[in-house]
Amino acid sequence: MRYLPYAYASSEPNVIVDGTGNGRTLITLSHWRRSGTPAELMADTSTAIVFNYLDRPDLHVPADVVSNNHFDEDGLVGIYALLEPEASASRRDLLIDVAQAGDFGVYGSRRAARIAFVLSAHVDPATSPLPQALFDRPAPQVEEGLYRALLDVLPRLLADVDEYRSLWAPEDAALTRTEQLFDDGRITLEEQPELDLAVVRGPEGGEWHPMAVHSRTTATRLLLVRGAHVEFRYRYESWVQMASRRPALRVDLTALAGELTREDGGDGRWCFEGVEHITPRMYREGSASTLTPEDIRRRLGAALRAGAPAWNPYE
Repeated sequence: MRYLPYAYASSEPNVIVDGTGNGRTLITLSHWRRSGTPAELMADTSTAIVFNYLDRPDLHVPADVVSNNHFDEDGLVGIYALLEPEASASRRDLLIDVAQAGDFGVYGSRRAARIAFVLSAHVDPATSPLPQALFDRPAPQVEEGLYRALLDVLPRLLADVDEYRSLWAPEDAALTRTEQLFDDGRITLEEQPELDLAVVRGPEGGEWHPMAVHSRTTATRLLLVRGAHVEFRYRYESWVQMASRRPALRVDLTALAGELTREDGGDGRWCFEGVEHITPRMYREGSASTLTPEDIRRRLGAALRAGAPAWNPYE
């Protein structure tokens, strides 16, 4: 098979990995909502779906082209597995681990986390070793350039991640710092399984690496309390179709944000980014909140219990 950018893939019979199909797509291998991926192939990541497809010759389609309508680590690794099935077979677990690190911010091995960090560094114009002119192009051309460059980089990266230490070391150090805060008890995590909620508390100041948080809980609703600063997030797992479990469906928190704004003091306001966003937040914009973290937690819990699902990736 060969990779073609999404704009050109519709000219030939194709397989789409991790995105949505087009008029010439013969099969989509994606955990996205309404992707049309066969139920017997479903898995948590699109990369794992690709491996399930490779295991099922009876479902293979007569297509020579593979593509995706966006760039991310899961899409890249899944496309690579389809292009290089023999080379990928011996690294199946590692490649799925990299896809989970990129999509969900969880990792089984530090090697997978570091590979994901290197891929992410290539995508960020501020850290990318790729020509900076690439990032000045229209978005579809940027995505094509990233796929072509990183499909070439990935085999070397899988063979020796230490060759790319300068790209993964800064984020790896940030992950270590947050993990140390957990180990020292300065960051704590309390789960409410009935709400699929984890309340994470720690000191004010500084960012917590999401991999350190996500790898400690399967809860897909996170209330992050940094001193007096409080923020809520839905994790990506509740945006896609998970096969291993069913995260709680997302509730629209727009009304709660408005309620918190009315009851809070100062000139700030609470904002909710919307259930359709990949990882939406509810947060305070402007002046610091006068509500206590426990007040916010109590009101959030009530809203999650009472609210009707507003995003269902399985429908």
